[in-house]
Amino acid sequence: MAALAVMGLALVLTSCGGGGGEEKPEGKAPSTSGAAPSSPGMDGSSPSAEPTQILAQMKGEKDITVTLNEAVRDSGGFVTVKGSLTNNGTSAFSATYWMGQETAVQRSGPSVAGAVLVDEAGKKRYYVLRDTEGKCLCTMGLTLIKPGETRPIFAQFPAPPAATTEVEFQLPTMPPAKITLSEG
Repeated sequence: MAALAVMGLALVLTSCGGGGGEEKPEGKAPSTSGAAPSSPGMDGSSPSAEPTQILAQMKGEKDITVTLNEAVRDSGGFVTVKGSLTNNGTSAFSATYWMGQETAVQRSGPSVAGAVLVDEAGKKRYYVLRDTEGKCLCTMGLTLIKPGETRPIFAQFPAPPAATTEVEFQLPTMPPAKITLSEG
């Protein structure tokens, strides 16, 4: 019975495979590395779809560029900022200075744990949220980013009051950037 179910599932997957009209070149076998597929960005790879909106861009030392594409306030009382980091320099980059100086987030290692949102009107700073182990709810593992490489980044913060629609995103060693919050 189990073998019949597996064969049926294989048939369904084969017939529904679509691919959006894109044909693979003949003679090219699919990859059989055996590795499980991962979410975009979880393994340090670039997101599959290019973001269309640019909220802000920050250019810092060693020719590092951070592009912010999304700052969404969700109904749970959080703001998630997403974007990408691009190494336009000539040597590998590790985000060791971006993890912040708070002892609690040092476990996050090279990350964007040191990012903050500043509500200038409300005169408040919002720090990256942490999990129960003290690690940031943000992109970690930002080490040895090769010249020309782009990696997705994100950071999650407590949401400022609903009336606050513009905040300043700050990341150590980078110039601040004003971004507009959208509703999710």
